[in-house]
Amino acid sequence: MTKIYLVRHAEAEGNVYRIAQGHYDGLITQRGYRQIAALQKRFAHIPVDAVYSSDLFRARTTAKAIYGPKQLPLQQRRELREVDMGRWEGRTWQDLTTHDPEQMYNFNWDLSQWQVEGGEPAAHVRDRMMAELKKIAAGNEGKTVAVVSHGAALRITLGTLQGLSLQELGTTPHGDNTAVSLLEAENGRLHVVYRDDNRHLLAENLSTLGRQKWWKDKKLFDNGEDYRPIDEDAAAALEKLGVEVKAHTPGVAVVMDGEMMGLVEFLLEAETEQIGWIGRYWIAPEYRGQNLGLPPLGQAVQFYRARGRERLRLRCGEDRYRGFFEKYGFRPVGGDILEKYIGYEDQI
Repeated sequence: MTKIYLVRHAEAEGNVYRIAQGHYDGLITQRGYRQIAALQKRFAHIPVDAVYSSDLFRARTTAKAIYGPKQLPLQQRRELREVDMGRWEGRTWQDLTTHDPEQMYNFNWDLSQWQVEGGEPAAHVRDRMMAELKKIAAGNEGKTVAVVSHGAALRITLGTLQGLSLQELGTTPHGDNTAVSLLEAENGRLHVVYRDDNRHLLAENLSTLGRQKWWKDKKLFDNGEDYRPIDEDAAAALEKLGVEVKAHTPGVAVVMDGEMMGLVEFLLEAETEQIGWIGRYWIAPEYRGQNLGLPPLGQAVQFYRARGRERLRLRCGEDRYRGFFEKYGFRPVGGDILEKYIGYEDQI
């Protein structure tokens, strides 16, 4: 018999910026690295003979918690990737809920009907995951292995192994970041011993799902936060809030349920080959203190990463705001300048 520990990757950008990240290669967050440390403690006394992971950054970095201390090679497999989201990649869940509600319903409740341009059918995800796990089991007979993959791909796999059809997978739980499931494989058959265990996170208050509410709602509705260009209408709405900004300023206007709530300005004239600059990062006072200030940062990260920048900078001279940015990875680099690394060098 072969034991296979299935592990979801640590908290990554898409999880906190509330964007669809399938094959988009997002980074691990600050909390995600703490989750990896907790995962390492969990596996410290579990014998593991081989470690496999998706080839995406967030999975292979998480896998280091297991293969690193045990001095094992990491075996990367493209077949263990997340669902390819097609034209959904990089879009906010609120945007998709608003503009593609039928397919959002299907994605959450009936994957057999989910169809998005360029997206990967759930049946294909199921088949490639199952085939790869059986291949891994056959190649490690009598051993114990760890496999690091992704939320939706694992939900499809675990539900299938528990006898559910694609139409029924919407009734299954969502696994936390770094949640652990255990399979037993024998004679070509896979059996779920347990799934989605996050006890190593609860002891240190590191659960991602514990800080979010969307998964508790029957509609799986997100927080209503979305973005739009700073056009004439957005500039006028911001002016009513006391913020003067020219129409067509590079950046995004931040809205909540259609109401203007802030902006993130991109300073293109200040960027260099390696550094992108944020200008104003403003959230209306009535929306502060509700965990709504972080997701807009994802818009700046995606924008500048697509332009090849590896670092993000801004000026912040007020201590009450410096604490917010430092909490999410910005570090002082001189005077009132803070910098966040957005490249692909892991922090372990």
